[in-house]
Amino acid sequence: MMLPLIALFLAAFAFGTTEFVIAGVLPEVAQGLGVSVPTAGYLVSGYACGIAIGGPLLALATSKVSRKTLLIGLTIAFTLGQVACALAPDFTAMLLLRIATAVAHGCYFGVAMVVAVSLVREDQRGRAVAIILSGLTVSNVIGVPAGTAIGSLWGWRATFWVMGALGLVAILAMLALLPRTAGAANRPAGLAREVRVLGRQQVWTSLILMLMLMIGQFALFTYITPMLLEVTGLDESLIPWVLLLNGVGATIGVLVGGKLADWKLMPSLIVMLALQAVALGVIHLVSPYPVPMIVTIVIWGGLNFAIGAPIQTRILAWTADASNLASALIPSGFNVGIALAASLGAAMLNAGYGYRSLPLAGALAMLVAVVVAVGSQAWEWRSRATPPLPAAAE
Repeated sequence: MMLPLIALFLAAFAFGTTEFVIAGVLPEVAQGLGVSVPTAGYLVSGYACGIAIGGPLLALATSKVSRKTLLIGLTIAFTLGQVACALAPDFTAMLLLRIATAVAHGCYFGVAMVVAVSLVREDQRGRAVAIILSGLTVSNVIGVPAGTAIGSLWGWRATFWVMGALGLVAILAMLALLPRTAGAANRPAGLAREVRVLGRQQVWTSLILMLMLMIGQFALFTYITPMLLEVTGLDESLIPWVLLLNGVGATIGVLVGGKLADWKLMPSLIVMLALQAVALGVIHLVSPYPVPMIVTIVIWGGLNFAIGAPIQTRILAWTADASNLASALIPSGFNVGIALAASLGAAMLNAGYGYRSLPLAGALAMLVAVVVAVGSQAWEWRSRATPPLPAAAE
């Protein structure tokens, strides 16, 4: 079933690239649309809000639509959105188009995760989730630098034209490679049941773990460039290479995390959460020293995404009988966590704590995650609960 997963990966890569590439061309977009760079920054926050709010609502509204049809429709909406962004006459139009694309993005990742795990055996679910997640990491390693370079050479509108072409490739791949019955076993469960499964402790504790993971990652990553410049003392020309290495570490990490999720999900997750707390503590200690700092950042990037795959696999496993809302909450949870983490980092810096305080805040969040994960696993063992079967298989 690798070919269908590759088709889903291509669309995930396209969505991930268009979400993050805006940061690389933001000054050009601001100049082209006649607004300031801070105002253009709303294109980033607007996209995150579209994912967090619109994605789950669209997932519920389309619960009865064939999964293959829905995935293709969402990718068509993405492709048309990129073309429209390339032609956007002003900032308001651009912002609204970005938000609309983000709604499709939020719904796509939730549905794609469910379809991916339905295409593989139970012992391969973690790897299936990892393949979809790797679309995001590869977009940061390849898509964002390439899109930024295209914008620098031919203007920011060219970046969106290329994103549209990438969406077209993803559409053709899904038409050719996705089985017509993909995800058919996940029968619509009704709104009441969709909400009710969120009350399972394995689900809401996993969402807490996701929030802690985002704080551990983005409280620091949001401000990683000024920290590397001002605390580590790196030359500005080296920053893109450090971020590239971080992205490579993340790509390796997501694949390793998928395998660990299929092997021993909760024990692996608890160990990785603890290791992440240690890694953030080490970053605090070695941040003035370039070589140890770079090495630790690469390891930290790998752990960030290695942890994400087991968390998402666990949510999907424990909501298999009513997965539409829960799966759509996964990208929403990530984006809410990113927003909270960035705000926490800003508050700490404004309070005068300095950049070296940020990894300590992240380490504290990861220690909270360890406690939650251990408690959740102990609760599960005591109750002897088992994950539900898909709705159609009951």
